[in-house]
Amino acid sequence: MGRRPIMNEMIKKRKDKLALKEGYIGLIVRIMILASIGVLLFTQVFLIARVNGNEMFPAVKDGDLVLAFRLQQNYEKDDLISYKLDGRRRIGRVIAQENDLVNMDDDGKLLVNAAIQSGEIMYPSYPRDTLEYPYEVPEGHVFILGDYRTQAKDSRDFGAIPKKEIEGKVITILRRRGL
Repeated sequence: MGRRPIMNEMIKKRKDKLALKEGYIGLIVRIMILASIGVLLFTQVFLIARVNGNEMFPAVKDGDLVLAFRLQQNYEKDDLISYKLDGRRRIGRVIAQENDLVNMDDDGKLLVNAAIQSGEIMYPSYPRDTLEYPYEVPEGHVFILGDYRTQAKDSRDFGAIPKKEIEGKVITILRRRGL
């Protein structure tokens, strides 16, 4: 009779050990699933990028983080987008879409399809020598300008940006300064 309580105790210890082991395995599996979902989300659906430079000042400043939605395919006027050009990630504002006519005069006025674009533009939009104006945006491209028009490198320098170079539409800006 003395053996049965010892056997029951040993069986209970083994069951507890097995349950603990199963708990750890379950936890590891859950962590791996969550990590896989996170990797999938931030490689295929979202993009987090650090802004370098002040080309989008004052809307987006040097050091800010932007969260962009990669699955967006249609870009509207005034959308902020992340795009890659010459191996560098840039942030810019969509000014015109395919088949739109962009013009800039010597007074710094920006016209799209003969309509003056004002809105929140704080800096004049002077043309650069790289394009002839009026400029028609080709199919499958967008015309992008930085908000800090006097300093930004944008479609005035590179021409219209192919949509395939667009990484995503910026959906939020995370201020990082002081962290």
